[in-house]
Amino acid sequence: MPYRRGGPKVLAIVLAGGEGKRLMPLTADRAKPAVPFGGIYRLIDFALSNVVNSGYLKSVVLTQYKSHSLDRHVTKTWRMSNMLGNYVTPVPAQQRIDKNWYLGSANAIFQSLNLVHDESPDIVVVVGADHVYRMDFSQMVQQHIETGAGVTVAAIRQPRSLADQFGVIEVAADDRRRIDAFREKPKDALGLPDSPDEVLASMGNYVFDASVLIDAVTRDDSREGSKHDMGGDIVPAFVDEKSAYVYDFKDNEIPGSTERDRAYWRDVGTLDSYWEANMDLVSVHPVFNLYNYEWPIYTDYGPYPPAKLVHGSKGKFGEAHNSAVSPGVVISGATVTNSVLSPRVHVHSLTTIDDSVLMDGVEVGRSVVIRRAIIDKNVYVPEGTTIGVDRELDLARGFQVTESGLTVVAKGQEVTP
Repeated sequence: MPYRRGGPKVLAIVLAGGEGKRLMPLTADRAKPAVPFGGIYRLIDFALSNVVNSGYLKSVVLTQYKSHSLDRHVTKTWRMSNMLGNYVTPVPAQQRIDKNWYLGSANAIFQSLNLVHDESPDIVVVVGADHVYRMDFSQMVQQHIETGAGVTVAAIRQPRSLADQFGVIEVAADDRRRIDAFREKPKDALGLPDSPDEVLASMGNYVFDASVLIDAVTRDDSREGSKHDMGGDIVPAFVDEKSAYVYDFKDNEIPGSTERDRAYWRDVGTLDSYWEANMDLVSVHPVFNLYNYEWPIYTDYGPYPPAKLVHGSKGKFGEAHNSAVSPGVVISGATVTNSVLSPRVHVHSLTTIDDSVLMDGVEVGRSVVIRRAIIDKNVYVPEGTTIGVDRELDLARGFQVTESGLTVVAKGQEVTP
């Protein structure tokens, strides 16, 4: 299609209605994209930072499930200059079409087509809101234009042994960018022509010409038996028409990235994967580098003072090793190792915290031991308590313990010594 002078006009749609059942209890009071991550961020900050750093300054965030904290974060944090008409705005489900809430990701876009009509873009970039990664979407858009694709799907290479955990893309023999099949969690996935031990897993990011997207979700709305899902229904329809193309994430170049973190992408869909992604941040040479100032991750963590490590009782000094310590944190005569502490966490004397994630406002009393745990916001851990030491004790106190032994304390949950 002919694009306007200066390149195509792009609208970004961020799908942020995810319920995140597998992340319970972290999602008991918030949508998955609003879950705190890495100390000062929310998961949605990664998607929005990628959109903005790609040069796309008009974005709508489609929300639905327990969206209050997500709406508040987006509204307070993601304020753009109005002079050029730039914006990031949350849009809740509004029942514009009928009395149904969003029935799936494709239906969310269908019910929000007024936003596309109002903006009148050439290209629509559709991204998920709950993955941790860096990506320049403008490079994906460029390939989309070059190939004339109906839809372009971003994909990351994964070991073939893990294919049954992803939506897997198989490419055509005569054009390795054209999608020949899109299969959900196959157990007999084919390896890639250039790498037989790898498959291409969908990242949940898509590029469409605006008119094509409008037509696709409109037709899908009346398709009998459709689950109205972008990956499950929209993409396969384009595959059948031989107009679906894949964008290989390995080709994406990010300024300031290193070989260690350039292809990093994590779907933090479970408590264990969420914990592992946090742990990826705290090694001496982190697997995902938050200190790449050429492609910053933007957020707003409030008016907090610098973190403070101070002398406590019995001559013990506050220490933090291989840890991310956020503003407003006070570590008083305690030792923190391989952990992520969010703003306003206060750790008292003679306490040890290992391999853990503590969210905003957690206070930990004296002589506490915490190991391999996630503690959600506003929890008080009394003096002498242990968490993550005795599985049966943790379960008896109402904590959630995963099969791997990770202990999770819910937001505001009472902790008994």
